Amino acid sequence: MRRGPQPIGDVLAELMTRRGYAQQQSAAALEAAWNEAVGAPAAEYTRVGSLRRGTLEVIVANSTLVQELVFQKPQVLESLGQLLPDANIKNIRFRVGAA
Repeated sequence: MRRGPQPIGDVLAELMTRRGYAQQQSAAALEAAWNEAVGAPAAEYTRVGSLRRGTLEVIVANSTLVQELVFQKPQVLESLGQLLPDANIKNIRFRVGAA
């Protein structure tokens, strides 16, 4: 570790990394983009899970809604791509659970 004065940007970036603030912020942005992409009725019964290797996991309250979301998947992927271009979301995996 360096001794002496450091640029404030470096100090803040290191603090955010250590505390996990960047992950919390990106999770909130992902949740907001999901809610906008699927709309309020579907967003009420879904919860965004993890994003790994371009696949977004979404927990859905029931299998009927899963089926509806599967039909809407191409449009939702397009919307997410526009809302979060840096997230590089290529696929969505739905799973039934407590949303």
